[in-house]
Amino acid sequence: MARILIIEDEERIAAFVAKGLRAEGHQTTVMGDGPSGLDEALSGNHDLVVLDIGLPGLDGFEVLDQMRAQGAKIPVIVLTARDSVTDTVSALEGGADDYMPKPFRFAELLARVRVRLRQAAEVPAAGRERLSAGGVELDLRTRRASADGKSIDLSAREFALLEIFLLNPGQVLSREQLLDHVWEVDFDPGSNVVDVYIGYLRRKIGSRRITTVRGMGYRLEP
Repeated sequence: MARILIIEDEERIAAFVAKGLRAEGHQTTVMGDGPSGLDEALSGNHDLVVLDIGLPGLDGFEVLDQMRAQGAKIPVIVLTARDSVTDTVSALEGGADDYMPKPFRFAELLARVRVRLRQAAEVPAAGRERLSAGGVELDLRTRRASADGKSIDLSAREFALLEIFLLNPGQVLSREQLLDHVWEVDFDPGSNVVDVYIGYLRRKIGSRRITTVRGMGYRLEP
């Protein structure tokens, strides 16, 4: 059971999400505006936040920015009617852990909630020697990789790319996030280097393991 904060000004949507999460055994708290939502998010009483962007008083981007600026590490899933790539990137850059456009299916939201809660409960990667998901494994100490129990050879870039996917199984990662983690360069919308290396990685671990999410990025299927 987790304590989940829902910051959403549309009462119908807030009630729908809260009811569904309670049916799964979670405790829910609903806040209908930015300032009160921010105060509650900073209270330390919650395990995850479902955050709308179009909020009165303080929009979701500002809430998220202030949460991270004040050291809040709680997972945040942004849930909003804004579905442009720019808004998606802004949310992820601002510290969101996931992003779902409205309208949405509750089953998908619930799956993302479970992933975020599970990841938050895990030991940080710095304290682990192995990462694994979906039959793929990385040994961070020996720098060895395997898929379905078979050893595979990865370049340094491919290893770093697979590492970020294994740290975030099931999460859509934007090209900008991948560039920042693997190449440590500013996002270039015209660059296809990420797509090229995704192709290399697919050939080594299996093409179906990494899914393309059109207009959003890539996801490692857990």
